[in-house]
Amino acid sequence: MRPRIVYVHGNGNKVRPELLKSQWDTALFGEDMADVSRMAYWASLRYDAPLPDFRPDPLDGAPDGELEAPVTALVEPTEEFVAKVRAQARSEAGPGLEGMPGADAAGEEALDAWLRGMTYFADTLAEGTAEDAGADAGSFSPLEALPLPRIVRDPVFRLLVKHTFKDVHAYFFSEAGQAIREVVKDALDGLDGAPLVVVGHSLGTIVAYEVLSEEKTDVDLFVTVGSPLAITEVRDRLARPPAVPAGVVAWRNASDLRDVVALDHTLAQEYTPSERVTDLLVTNDSANHHGISQYLSAPPVREPVRRLFESSAGG
Repeated sequence: MRPRIVYVHGNGNKVRPELLKSQWDTALFGEDMADVSRMAYWASLRYDAPLPDFRPDPLDGAPDGELEAPVTALVEPTEEFVAKVRAQARSEAGPGLEGMPGADAAGEEALDAWLRGMTYFADTLAEGTAEDAGADAGSFSPLEALPLPRIVRDPVFRLLVKHTFKDVHAYFFSEAGQAIREVVKDALDGLDGAPLVVVGHSLGTIVAYEVLSEEKTDVDLFVTVGSPLAITEVRDRLARPPAVPAGVVAWRNASDLRDVVALDHTLAQEYTPSERVTDLLVTNDSANHHGISQYLSAPPVREPVRRLFESSAGG
């Protein structure tokens, strides 16, 4: 039986689902894969209409016309900035926030801690080194600044933070979480028995992980890129203790050291059995180092997926 692949997209609004699927196919395989691939498209649950066709995804680095007005450079994650994004996340989380499981003050403060980490680390990158990034700085080599003028970099970064934080907040603290997981379950439906690859990006890695853990779906290769799953504040919100989903044979997790959504780049230390997990550092030269096309076209991400499809075709 020919292999199948299921994609789970990340934060923010997206282009229409069939175009988004084709874009991921092209980045990973060099061509549209027709019905071999499926996109678990949940953006319509959070956004009224898709992005216009072929407009660059703002979270991959928006064109000038889509940026916020220039802002002064971030020096530290200010109380005002954190409060503003948190308030926006709560207002856009949808009905049912109060009283939802996990909607506790401690949980929200934990996500605030992640937001602070993102803002602080991005500013550290702008200085060209991770030496002052905090207690974990020793695990990093000196890093280059985001390759944009600072007056442009700040709006790009803030756009990424706001979309990332508000969608993650909605996923964990509103009814949106279950609805998003149902979209992924539907995409996996009917694929039993075929060699299966599941690819998740950003928040999509959390959703895919939780569905695979709950459903115990057999997956030959699970690929996560730009994932926040290693971050303590995110792990603490998962429905189950961190572990490789029972049906997953191999898990490859790729990130760029400059990706502020990922922050922590190693899953093998927390998700057991660790021998099934391979953590990879790749280069993602999108404007914010989080772009999906750049991740999917990186050889350490692309080649294992292609090999699985080629070996199945040859057999």
